[in-house]
This record gives sequence, C-alpha cells and structure tokens, in this order.
Amino acid sequence: MPATATATATRYLYLARHGEATSDGPDGPDGSGGLTAAGRRQAVLLGRRLANRPITTVHHGPLPRAAQTAHLIGEQLNGPSLSVCEEAGDYVPYVPPAAELPTDSAEFLLRFLASASAEELSRGPELARRAVERFTGPVPGGEDRHELVVTHAFLVGWLVRHTLDAPGWRWLGLNAANAALTVLRFTPGRPSSVLLLNDQSHLPEELRWTGFPPELRC
Repeated sequence: MPATATATATRYLYLARHGEATSDGPDGPDGSGGLTAAGRRQAVLLGRRLANRPITTVHHGPLPRAAQTAHLIGEQLNGPSLSVCEEAGDYVPYVPPAAELPTDSAEFLLRFLASASAEELSRGPELARRAVERFTGPVPGGEDRHELVVTHAFLVGWLVRHTLDAPGWRWLGLNAANAALTVLRFTPGRPSSVLLLNDQSHLPEELRWTGFPPELRC
C-alpha cells in the first residue's frame, strides 16, 4: 500500500525584537544589559496586543534583554510555554561575498559587517540554518500553530528574507525597531508570506522607533 502523506497545517510565526535595552546592552562589550523602563513598557504593551492570539510557545534568545522581554510578554498571554534557544540569539546570519552585493552599496555593507567578531562569523551561519529549520515552514499535524520568537534585529531580517525567498545578502537593510511586530505565514501548498512587518501600532508615539537608525525614524 502507498504510504499515507503526513498532514501539515499553517504556522503563524510572530517575530519581535527585544525592548529597548540599557546602555550596556546592544552596544556594550558583552551584550549583557537588560531592559530600560521604556523597554519594559514596550514589552508589556506588545504582550497586551498579542493577548487574544492563540500563541502556545514563546521562544527567546539567551541574552537578558531578550529573556526579560519574553517573560513580560508571556505574563500578558494565556499561559504559553517559554523556551530559550540559541537559534533566537544575537548573531550575524550570513556574510555575503563582495561579488554578491550591489556595486553601489557593497563597500558600505561590508564595512558594516566588518565589526562582527570572529566567533559571530563562524557560528552565525549554522545558527541561521537551524533557525530556518526550527521556526519556518508548515507544521506537522492538522492544527495551525501560533508561536512567538523574541529575538534581535538581525534574525528578524534573516527570517523575512527567507520567507520572501530573497538573495542571501538581502537580510541587510531590513531593520527592526524595539518591540515591533512582524508576522510570517507558512501555509501548505501556498507561498510563504509576510503578513505584517515592523508594526508598532501597539506603542504610543514616545515608545516607537527606538533601536532604529535615527535617520529612518518616522
């Protein structure tokens, strides 16, 4: 008898960058900083926005700013499990060769990536591969799955790039503000899609655009 096909269902992946961090956080030597008071407010407000969504799991990176954001969001939800994982951490997912980049911006992009440490450059691609494997695509079984990943700007860009099947280098230039919401959908038999990107409508004006390049703030 022919093998029975395994049923799959839609995955809704909610992505959020951590809330605003203290000065020794994202720009510090070891990334060990936690959230500011504004960052804690951002996390709570994002959690309230997601309170009516059937999110069963909140994945988060190991750094304090991501873990604290995830716990504050989780307190607003209906009892999801919290799961810390390296794949949701802060790392450079892919460094493209110069020949892959647009000629008019290659120098700028490579200069930006030059600040990455040797460890980031060696571990990042494998973590990025595992993140795609763990967080994207339809899910087995007959029930749709809703899960949240609280992470960092680079991984948000990488997973959006993957969802759109864009070239590897195109994660660069996809910026994520603190506590902004991105939603990806992976439905069997349909192209993966970006339902929402960098949305901050749950935040009051004074809490929007933190962690975003100043010249791009709206």
